[in-house]
Amino acid sequence: MNFEKIFSQPPEAEANAPGRVNLLGEHTDYNDGFVLPTAIPQRTTVQLGFSADGQHHFYSEDLDEQVNILESNKTPSGFASYIFGCIELLKKEGYAIPPLSLYVKSTVPIGVGLSSSAALEVATLKGLRELLHLPINDVEIAQLGQQAEIQYAGLNCGIMDQMASSLADTDSMLFLDTRTLERSVIPFPEGAEILVIDSGVHHELAAGSGYNQRRAECEEAARRLGVKALRDITNPQAAEPLPELLRRRARHVITEDNRVLEAAQGVSAKRFGELMNASHTSQRDDYEVSVPAVDTLVAMLQKTSGVFGARLTGGGFGGACVALVATGQGRGIATKVLEQFNQAGYTGRILVPPKDL
Repeated sequence: MNFEKIFSQPPEAEANAPGRVNLLGEHTDYNDGFVLPTAIPQRTTVQLGFSADGQHHFYSEDLDEQVNILESNKTPSGFASYIFGCIELLKKEGYAIPPLSLYVKSTVPIGVGLSSSAALEVATLKGLRELLHLPINDVEIAQLGQQAEIQYAGLNCGIMDQMASSLADTDSMLFLDTRTLERSVIPFPEGAEILVIDSGVHHELAAGSGYNQRRAECEEAARRLGVKALRDITNPQAAEPLPELLRRRARHVITEDNRVLEAAQGVSAKRFGELMNASHTSQRDDYEVSVPAVDTLVAMLQKTSGVFGARLTGGGFGGACVALVATGQGRGIATKVLEQFNQAGYTGRILVPPKDL
C-alpha cells in the first residue's frame, strides 16, 4: 500500500523524523532539567497532499487504519490525535491549513518508550512546513509537537522527545537544558555504542497512567520547597523535609539532573555506565516507574561482560532498556541476554542495532 493507492493521487511533500532513546535524564524535562538523548535509526515518514473533498484524511500504513475528519472541533482518538493536534496548533498560530491527505508509515516501535508519538508529530510538522512553505524552524516544530501531545493526546510531557526527534542524530548525544533550550552535541564515550532491548511489556503513558501523576507530585514538591522547578535544587539533602513520597520523587529528579551534568562534561564509558546503573536504581526505588520484567532485563544486562551500564529508558511502566556496551559487541550481548531473558518467560527483542529497516 502507498499514498497513491489510498488517495488516488501522488503525494506533494514528504518528511521524516526519528525516534529517540534517552541515555540519562529521565523525568527531568518536565522539571525544567537536563537530558541526554540520541536519535535511533528507526524513523517515521509522512507523505502529504491536498484533499479535494473538504475533509482531512489520515492513513496509517502500520495500523491499516484511515481516519476522515470533517469538523475541526472534535479531536480524534489514536494516531490521528497527534496529527490533528499539529494542524490545529498551526491554525492557532495564524496559518491557513487546507484539507489534507496524509499517509504515515513508521519503523519506530510503538509502546516501548522510544517516542513514536514525537516522531509522528515532528514528521507531520516538517511535512506541513514543506508542503505549505511555513516559516517555522526545527525548535518551533519541537515546541508545537510538545503542545500537540499535551493538548490533544492528553500527556503532560516535557520537551525532550520532540527536541530529540527534531534535532538529534544517531552519531552523537544531544545535551539539552529543557528550561532554556540551550543545547550542544556530545560524542558517545570512547569505545562504546548503544544497545536497546524491548522488555516485551507494552507501556501506555496517556492520561490515566502514572506519568501525569508523577509530574503533579514533582510540581507539589517544588512548591513546598519554594522553587519554580526541581531543577533549581542541586543538593538532594534539600528534599529531606518533604513527606516521604514527595521526598523520593524529588530525590530522583535532583540526582538525575546531577548525573546528566556529570556525563555532559565528558566521562569514560565505565563512568557513564555507572551513572546509567544509578539512574535505573533511582527510577526503580525513588520514582517507582519500573516493572519486574524491566528490572530483570536490566539486571541481566548489568551482569554481562562488555556492558558498561544499563537502565530503563522512556517514561517507564514497561518498555525498553538502553545499555552502553563495548563497540562492536552490541548484537552479541543482546543475543546472549535475550536468550536468558526469554527463557525466564519473557518476550524481549533487539531494537538497536536494528536488523533491517
